[in-house]
Amino acid sequence: MLGRLAKWLRLLGYDTRYDNSADDVTLLRIAQSENRVLLTRDQTLSRQRGVRSIWIESQDLEAQIRQVHQCVGPPPDGQLTRCAVCNARLERLDKADAEPRVPPYVYQTQKEFRKCPDCSRIYWAATHVERMQSILRTLE
Repeated sequence: MLGRLAKWLRLLGYDTRYDNSADDVTLLRIAQSENRVLLTRDQTLSRQRGVRSIWIESQDLEAQIRQVHQCVGPPPDGQLTRCAVCNARLERLDKADAEPRVPPYVYQTQKEFRKCPDCSRIYWAATHVERMQSILRTLE
């Protein structure tokens, strides 16, 4: 299961579809029809023909992120451009519009906000961004 990796890949800006309930045939069909790279911890699944796949070797999140980055390159749109939950592209949100939707401390300390147009979640550069940037520095 790579749900945690999927969330982080989205935060890093990778277009990432994740469905833990899908069977192997469905995963292969989706990867083919949407021209996606299939990430899997299943070696047999990773060897299937007709789809580009990456067998994720490690259980360590940072190692997984490094492996994906080495195999597919950097994300095209940069970090904090996709919703961590539903993968939609985030839109800028005026600070005033964010005020009723975020904690007061966040509103006072942050300058930029983004909103998911599909699930309405609000994003800002919290402490996870520092960790993402630390991971990204190790990739350079």
